[in-house]
Amino acid sequence: MNFRAMMQSGPAKAIELFSKLADTSDGAVKTRERLFAELKAELELHTSLEEQHLFPILRKNPETKDLVADAIRENKELRAKLDELDALPKNDETFSGKLADLQKAFRQHARDEKKELLPAVQRALSDEQVQDVTERMEAGLAEAEQAKQDEAEERRARQRQDREQAEFMARQAELRVEQAQTAERERAAAEQRARADARRMADAAAMPAAVAAKAAGETARLATAASADARGRAQAQASALTNMFMWPWLGAMQNMPNPGKATPARGPSGMEEVIPLGEEVLEVGKRTENRGTARIHRFVVETPVERQVTLQSERVVVERRRPVSDTATGEILTEVTVEVVETEEVPTVSKRMRLREEVVVRMERTQRVETVRETVRRDEVEIEQAGRKRGNQHRAVAAEH
Repeated sequence: MNFRAMMQSGPAKAIELFSKLADTSDGAVKTRERLFAELKAELELHTSLEEQHLFPILRKNPETKDLVADAIRENKELRAKLDELDALPKNDETFSGKLADLQKAFRQHARDEKKELLPAVQRALSDEQVQDVTERMEAGLAEAEQAKQDEAEERRARQRQDREQAEFMARQAELRVEQAQTAERERAAAEQRARADARRMADAAAMPAAVAAKAAGETARLATAASADARGRAQAQASALTNMFMWPWLGAMQNMPNPGKATPARGPSGMEEVIPLGEEVLEVGKRTENRGTARIHRFVVETPVERQVTLQSERVVVERRRPVSDTATGEILTEVTVEVVETEEVPTVSKRMRLREEVVVRMERTQRVETVRETVRRDEVEIEQAGRKRGNQHRAVAAEH
């Protein structure tokens, strides 16, 4: 890209953004904010590249010194209008008017550069100086484009991380709901089992009374039906029948505790004093430390490529020859015009983007076992009893758990 094309590419893109912004309505706030951010970045990049790489060289040349002062003044005016529009709400009714003023000022700035600055640069600077400025400005453009791509990639990474975090939180909420539902079902099942156990206990408690009533009725029936001797035998039979039905519950009733009977306390008599013996227990935890940052940087490498292509061309060849026979076979002695189109194939070059490979960045987690050595303390007790020699003293050591 030559110097003129590079200087005109920025204004062309800015004019396109101006047109898109002018077509938006006051209700399209998000679209206006996005387009204005792109326009501001484009204008700031254009003016900063001029001030960093072009104006210092032109300021040293007497022929272009005055042009630099005018260009810097116009850049300041553009920045002031940009800041005013940036602070203004994008749905403000005066936004469109101020945008039109900024567009008008930028068009005048672009015309001044095209008619005055660029010809002056071509006259005042040598080809080597122009090429050097062009290369430095192209490097600045490439750096800005790379920074934009890095920012977009970082923004996509943040969005992906936020999306994964939202999915994780949603999953955690689902798990909590499932756990609450499971706990509710378990609680209902436990209540149902408790009610069933209570019913069984009530039925078991009522069963001896029902059996006794049935036995008493059978005894009365036998006593009424038989004679005095028969009544004795009936009472014996009724007693046996009662014992037969009641004996499974008699043992359980005899083993039940009597609330009126006190249980004697057990334990040694006299005074006692407790000496606690303690020990330290080693507890090993772990923490995560930052061991460094791995940075993966993607950059563009240009490689010259050559391809050979076979091209065809068609040319008109006119030659005169003697006829085989002098007999006229067609229309002659009239005006005839024949047009033949000559063709020639020319190479066309186009580029397309394709995915060459992928670089996957992931974290791998490994585990290792480390032995931690430390010293722990514990209490011991030394017992001295009166009436024994010092050699008979013995120690009691707290048992290790």
